[in-house]
Order: sequence, then structure tokens, then C-alpha cells
Amino acid sequence: MRADLSAPVAGILLAAGAGVRFGGPKALAASPETGSWLRRGVDLLLAAGCEPVVVVLGASATEARALLPDDPRVMPVIAADWAEGIGASLRAALDVLGGQGAPLAALVTLVDLPKLNGEALARVALGAVGPESLRRAVYDGAPGHPVLIGRAHWAPLRSVLAGDVGAGPYLRAHGAEPIDCTGLGGNEDVDRQSGSNR
Repeated sequence: MRADLSAPVAGILLAAGAGVRFGGPKALAASPETGSWLRRGVDLLLAAGCEPVVVVLGASATEARALLPDDPRVMPVIAADWAEGIGASLRAALDVLGGQGAPLAALVTLVDLPKLNGEALARVALGAVGPESLRRAVYDGAPGHPVLIGRAHWAPLRSVLAGDVGAGPYLRAHGAEPIDCTGLGGNEDVDRQSGSNR
């Protein structure tokens, strides 16, 4: 579902991890129901109206890049320090987007959400979007993805990203607006389903 975005919004798909608990890079994973998780994540962001879509790769980057569509709106980026964790991947994406003419906000999601419904992206990105926007999907009150981060937050967020800690602490500290997406799959990542903690 397209969000009919009121302002330029980029998409960020974080797909760099080695997937140690999973048994291999999730960027290479596929399922009979959805096909390639990587391709599906990109398609969801494009369908939501995001442009460009920055895909952050790391482990098995060459193989993962080959799965991406040949589309000028899709920008693969290899995070040199991807092994540090999700914080490094998000930093790499924000670095790419932070130049002159940057979009007003970025809609962020993860590759390991094969049940994520496009409606969740549309809800989080719907309505007025500006550089101060800060929203996150919640599922029965618990935080999940996607997350919308306005451009004014990119530099301060980047400065606190470290290791395997993503944007969660920043979003809590700055009162991100919760958007109810219960039942839309953005809290059903593969590690949680297998009983591991992220």
C-alpha cells in the first residue's frame, strides 16, 4: 500500500548482519510464501513511496547485492564496520542520505521481518512529514518496525549509535510518536520467533 507521502521520504533497509543465530546472512534468506526477504523488504519500501531506498549490506554483500532489483531508486551500501552491529549499519545509511538535497525523513525497517505488511509502512509514513518527525510502529503497545526518523534527528542519532544498539534508546528519549500497527507483522522478527533475544 502506498502512503501518498506528503514529503520526500527515503527508505532504509538494514540487511548487513551475519545471522549467526539464524544460521547465515538473512539478506540471503527466502521463504516459500514471500520469496527473497531482501527483495521483499525493498519492494515494500518502494511500494510505500520511498525514494531512494538505501539497502545496507555487509555479510555476503556480493551475493546479496545480486538479489536486488536493477532500479535507479535502489542504492546498495556496504557498511565497512557492519560486524559491530545494527548501530553501524544505521550510521552507514544516514551517512549516505545526509548530503545536500537530503530527504526530509527516512523510513527504516529490517530484512528479518518476512511477515511485515505494507500497511504498517503506510501508517507510519502517513500524514505530514517533516525534518522533526519521529515515529515508530507499536504492536500491542510494544515497539517494532518500521520507524520514521526526520532529518533533524539524523546527526544527533548518529552520534549515539554504537554496537548492536539501534535507534531504540534515542526514540524513547525523544518521545517518538507511537503508531499502532498491531497484527501487521513488524514485531515478528525471525530471532524472536526462534526464541532468541535481539
